[in-house]
Amino acid sequence: MAQAVLMPKLGQTVVEATIVSWHKKEGDPVKKGEVLFEVETDKAVLEAESFYEGVLLKILVGENRPVQVGTTVAFIGQTGEALPTVQEPNAATATPATTPKTPATAAPVVPQAETPQASPVPVAITPSTQPLPTAAPTRLFISPRAKALAREKAIEPSGITGSGPNGRIVVKDVEYYLTANNYDKLKISPAAKKMAVMEHINILTVRGTGNGNRIMVDDIKRAIAEKPQAMTKMRQVIAKRLTDSFTTTPHFYATVAVDMTNLLIFRQELKEQGSSFTVTDFILEAVVLSLQEFPALNSVTDGATVRWHSSIDLGMAVGLEQGLVVPAIRNADNLSMQELHNTAATLAKKAREGKLLPDEMTGSTFTVSNMGMLGVDSFSAIINPGESAILAVSSTIAKPAVVNNEIKIRNMMNI
Repeated sequence: MAQAVLMPKLGQTVVEATIVSWHKKEGDPVKKGEVLFEVETDKAVLEAESFYEGVLLKILVGENRPVQVGTTVAFIGQTGEALPTVQEPNAATATPATTPKTPATAAPVVPQAETPQASPVPVAITPSTQPLPTAAPTRLFISPRAKALAREKAIEPSGITGSGPNGRIVVKDVEYYLTANNYDKLKISPAAKKMAVMEHINILTVRGTGNGNRIMVDDIKRAIAEKPQAMTKMRQVIAKRLTDSFTTTPHFYATVAVDMTNLLIFRQELKEQGSSFTVTDFILEAVVLSLQEFPALNSVTDGATVRWHSSIDLGMAVGLEQGLVVPAIRNADNLSMQELHNTAATLAKKAREGKLLPDEMTGSTFTVSNMGMLGVDSFSAIINPGESAILAVSSTIAKPAVVNNEIKIRNMMNI
């Protein structure tokens, strides 16, 4: 019997995900535990493994198509095996399914027959991250001949007013549009025009830099580079969440300069004794001690009530090529300095390898954003939604400072 491959539930708050790439194609053999596809949620890109062994008989959901968790995305079975009838996957109507929580770094594909409830995990109060609305595409009413002419001339027909039935764009409308925009006077190299046609560049919007304003290949390349690129789901959610946070949460900033000279000497002494700690480790430990002394900063408010967190779940901002993630160091107040170092290093490594699970990126109660490795004098961070404060850590830079009424060179860090 063919087995259904479901879109896995990759976290307590994840309701929708997108397959960004299939590692197998229809007809390929599949072994249990092999990676079938990569799936993107609003927080990360993860690998989905197969629970079954056989042949990938049918792919129902292609790449870059968002669907709800629990949706059947493919079938695995034996060659020639009949497939059961399933409803066409639909992001708006698919019924979510729960999946068992697994400790593996790759997200397992859930078998259809297994539907155990996931273990409850405490989650901090954070705004829900619902899928971002997308505008419905507008249909362009244009005749095939008119469309072919517009493509041949490398122009965008959406700005043309149609004179055909129900406003349909016909050939004479395209010809009139070309005349009105002095298309015949354009100077364009054959190679540039060919590239513009292939890349769907509207030649009327390109400024030529060749002799007599002739449009050259380099001009088309610049136009290609300037084409709007769809943001990944992760970047869309980051933009929305931080915009909401900045516009709905009152922000004020206080900056102090910290003399790190003695700490750097102490860190070097520890390193010579075999204990290697990073500057970030000391900052995280200092934050834990500070939050224990000032627990109001480890609380959250809805405007009417204040809820104090019983533990310090320290968020640690990690910048990736595809966006920003904030893994949470659970119960940081109960960890030794060495345990804090080990946990932070493990989470940062998993983040950079794209192996963080969504539940490892939720529930933080206070966040540290460290740009010290980027040569930054000072910056202001946006509060992570669901928290009350954030610490922005800048670079440690040698500067003149007054020490005991004398000017000395000290290693200073703004926070």
